[in-house]
Amino acid sequence: MSKSDIKGSFKVPLELRVHGRGGQGGVTLAKLIATLYSGLGLHVQTFGDYGSERAGAPIRAYTRVDETTVTNRNKVYNPDHLIVLDPGLLGPSVLDGTSSGALLLINTTEEGAEVAKRYPMLRVGVIDATSIARKHGIGTASVVIINTTLAGAYARLLGIPMEVVSEAYEKVGLAGDLAAAKEAYDSVEIFEAIESGEEASGGVEEYVLGSFPAILPLTGHVSERFAPVCTGDWRTQTPHYLFHEAPCNGECPAGNDVVGFIQTLKEDGVDAAAQRLLATQPFPSVCGRVCPAPCIGSCSRRLYDGAVNIRGLERWIGDNAEFPPIEKAENPEPKRIAIVGGGPAGLAAAFEAARAGHSATIYEANEAPGGVLRYGIPEYRLPGEVLDREVGRLRELGVKVVSSTVVNSEKLIELSAGNDAVIIAAGLGRLADLGFGELSGVEQGIAFLRAVKSGEKINLSEEDVVVVGGGNTAVDCARTALRLGAARVTLLYRRGREEMPAIDDEVADAIEEGVRLELYSQPVQAEGAGAISALEVAEVELYDYDETGRRRPVVTDRRRKIPCTRLFMALGQTPEAGLMPDVWQVEGERMLSGGAPLNVWLAGDLLTGAGTVAHAIGDGRRVAALALESNVAREEKPEVTPDGVRADFFESRPPMAEKHLQVADRLSSFAEVSEGITGPEEAERCFSCGTCTACDTCLYSCPEGVISRDGESYNIDGEFCKGCGICVAECPRMAMNMSGLESGRQ
Repeated sequence: MSKSDIKGSFKVPLELRVHGRGGQGGVTLAKLIATLYSGLGLHVQTFGDYGSERAGAPIRAYTRVDETTVTNRNKVYNPDHLIVLDPGLLGPSVLDGTSSGALLLINTTEEGAEVAKRYPMLRVGVIDATSIARKHGIGTASVVIINTTLAGAYARLLGIPMEVVSEAYEKVGLAGDLAAAKEAYDSVEIFEAIESGEEASGGVEEYVLGSFPAILPLTGHVSERFAPVCTGDWRTQTPHYLFHEAPCNGECPAGNDVVGFIQTLKEDGVDAAAQRLLATQPFPSVCGRVCPAPCIGSCSRRLYDGAVNIRGLERWIGDNAEFPPIEKAENPEPKRIAIVGGGPAGLAAAFEAARAGHSATIYEANEAPGGVLRYGIPEYRLPGEVLDREVGRLRELGVKVVSSTVVNSEKLIELSAGNDAVIIAAGLGRLADLGFGELSGVEQGIAFLRAVKSGEKINLSEEDVVVVGGGNTAVDCARTALRLGAARVTLLYRRGREEMPAIDDEVADAIEEGVRLELYSQPVQAEGAGAISALEVAEVELYDYDETGRRRPVVTDRRRKIPCTRLFMALGQTPEAGLMPDVWQVEGERMLSGGAPLNVWLAGDLLTGAGTVAHAIGDGRRVAALALESNVAREEKPEVTPDGVRADFFESRPPMAEKHLQVADRLSSFAEVSEGITGPEEAERCFSCGTCTACDTCLYSCPEGVISRDGESYNIDGEFCKGCGICVAECPRMAMNMSGLESGRQ
């Protein structure tokens, strides 16, 4: 289509008026439209009209188009085209001077047909430009800029091709917004004006053309009333106090309210913080020692001056609080729950059931409950008295433990018949190996750790110990071997350090204590006459990613031999065969028989294979809630974004370091290596991401003074809030947001 053909689709001269608010880009829109016409070879004039107010206040902008030089310098009083950026502005003052057949383009979320009914004598275009601009990321979190989007819709109403629009955007340096303009061009709804002589419903034409009450004479006024300017009518968006999910909360596998217990520690002290922790799990001292702490890895402060030591705070609370008995609900219809396995998942399931007022009994194959906590984690990481203290809380809650009882398939059927629900949290009992079992000196790492924890006397003096694996069990085996006198301890892992599933701090401690870490290494053959004496080790290369998200290891032909008189394997575990009856099937976390659901559930590593204490605790609670038809899920909240917290608001303060035993003192005993942090001061470093702390930043930053204190919260005066978004932008914790008004008003 030629430029002359395009110009023939509308009449000139024409006058256009834009109504918007300061900050929306209305003046730029008028200039951009002028650029469109200029590109067609027409003469244009454009300028803005500002009042004393800026952000959020109404503004007007004007554009004139003609085939000759424009000499009229007045504002536009009788617009041929009218563009309204905010439907809340629509009224007689905005529509004043508009004639029948004029063009009206409105940015609104309202149905187009409903809008068109109100202006039957106008040609109406309807577009939700705000949503389109927000989708394309035009503007800021507090104010979405819609000018370039609306220009695309306007071009469609005038029949101006997108090629001309594209040229104009390139000319003014707005090519990055062209995609939003194209979407508006394609999606604007167009409603033609009713032809002369057709009946218009509701007498709307009278409203459009302006019908105002008579002006009273001076003598007709009998009273005078102050009439404030309610600037709240100006806004298109409004601020709200909205709590967001902190990254640490979202990453806690146990389901702890991390921000909650840290803020409670700051405000109300250690005992109140302990109560907050007991709402989600009964083992703060245990988790504060052995949890891999993904919460710390996601802390918003980590890239500023170091993550908050959340695990250290949890341990400090667990070790220093005066814990009252866990509150037990009064349940008029208590259920009987049998739990198979007394590891962290089983204990957590029992905790959830007993706390809800049900009867919970744990069936444990070992002499005492705890599972890997008791028999698999060395004393230098988790002292037995710490575990006993926290398991004791469950006994006080009424949880029963039947020890030294192996549950098989027949027993499972019996438990299912005699209880309202059965939760199987037996862990993973089958251990992977390398096929070197015919040589003495080759052992499973978990069996080695159990023997040591049970008090068996083991002497590894002068031994060349090799441990195979990259998880916490492998690292625990290596460090334990050093404490038993091993001459040299080598840890072989087939991937890199960053891919080791073991807790990074534990790996660092192992290296500091003298463990040799050999990465990208895989044993392929053992040598020895009856007893192992050496290992042939192959180099490993990593290739494409597997289903777990890690790179696939491939053994190469490059080999070497290393001395080895004791080999501990920590290669992972799988479910024990023969536990379930043959006629049972697994569907999700529930067991079926013949397709019908049973009252039997799976929990912990047996279900997820996650392999951490925190995951087991969270899953045990979750499955217990399913079995009891209750709910432990946290309220769904929008998440704090990486740029949502203003770190510059906070004073730089490095993390509180944990105190550790000297290396020389560690290797002579199984004394606990980490003594934790020395006090609760680390809690002061928490940003409290997503949670309002009543810091008054919003109150001080509001340019209109419409935010006021209401105890520990705030009120926003909706009559005068212009929706400028400064309070949201200044909130250091992302505890506020801006939301659009459905009809342009609130």
